[in-house]
Amino acid sequence: MPQPRKLHDRYFKQAKAEGYVARSAYKLLEINSKFRIVRAGDRVLDLGCAPGSWMQVATKAVGAGGLVVGVDLQAVGPGIAPGAATVQGDIFKVDPATLLELSGSMFDVILSDMAPATTGHGDDFLSVRLCRRVLEILPPLLSPGGSLAMKVLEGEEFPELLREVRALFPRVKGFKPDSSRDVSREMFIVADGYRPPTPTRPLRSAT
Repeated sequence: MPQPRKLHDRYFKQAKAEGYVARSAYKLLEINSKFRIVRAGDRVLDLGCAPGSWMQVATKAVGAGGLVVGVDLQAVGPGIAPGAATVQGDIFKVDPATLLELSGSMFDVILSDMAPATTGHGDDFLSVRLCRRVLEILPPLLSPGGSLAMKVLEGEEFPELLREVRALFPRVKGFKPDSSRDVSREMFIVADGYRPPTPTRPLRSAT
């Protein structure tokens, strides 16, 4: 018989005790402890940032010399991550130029904890769609050599998504933090060494 879901597990309690707005903070803490993708002085873009726990972790990691910009459909309170900038909007509609204006330059790291509104039917396909949107906006936003960590729900398209990420990054890993719930299908794709795709030149017409 399946075990009942524990809503108030130790990570929930630990987050409350340590001042994080959500237990998801520990997922990024684990990712960064293992892969060191967010470093002091980095400019970080956090997609799907609400309620703000990843921004809290990232702002501490980058320190006074770095910057964190968060994007989400929901508003994030201004006091959640002091020093971070936020944009309330749809990642499918937000103009990359707006994000670059906030950062002052291209980002060193892009994080995505985005997840679809789950229904139990086709959630993994919707999750992969969000990830592919992240990949679409990398060229104007992520510096060459930059890093990426994004959440995806494992399913039929997960292997193909990994191949797409590997075409852009030489170092790619799938990672499930200990703080992820046992019943969750979430996986994090962590990649480093971004290689922007080479622009395709238009064919010259015959004369």
